[in-house]
Amino acid sequence: MEIMNIATNRKARHEYHIQEKYEAGIVLQGSEVKALREGKANIKESYVRFIKGELFVVGMHIAEYSNAGYVSHTPVHDRKLLLHKRELKKLARIVDEKGKTLIPLSIYFKNGLAKLEFAIAQGKKMWDKRQTIADRDAKRNTDRIMKGFNK
Repeated sequence: MEIMNIATNRKARHEYHIQEKYEAGIVLQGSEVKALREGKANIKESYVRFIKGELFVVGMHIAEYSNAGYVSHTPVHDRKLLLHKRELKKLARIVDEKGKTLIPLSIYFKNGLAKLEFAIAQGKKMWDKRQTIADRDAKRNTDRIMKGFNK
């Protein structure tokens, strides 16, 4: 199983509590696929939402393909995500709860197909973010001290 990572949303884990991850296929045009293979994608400002009962990623930027001819794609538009009907129903129920949202985590190629990993998430409060940073710094310091003892 060959996985080629294209773009990740590193800020997502800082801004949200990740609860459950999902993988979905993306409906793309040919020039979009070629641009993704060049690594020209950005999902930092994007989010996943339901539009008329179907799941779409909104705000994902895929730059124009460098060798495109006279026909190309628009860099930012809503792109449909492909999931099973039962998964869509389950996600729709969860997102209806207060405070739950769907955020993209990464986009990658898996066995030649473009996939989007997204998660059910709940926004962190400011003190949660500070606590996460403090925990990360404490772990870094203990690892540094332990590395000194092992020498």
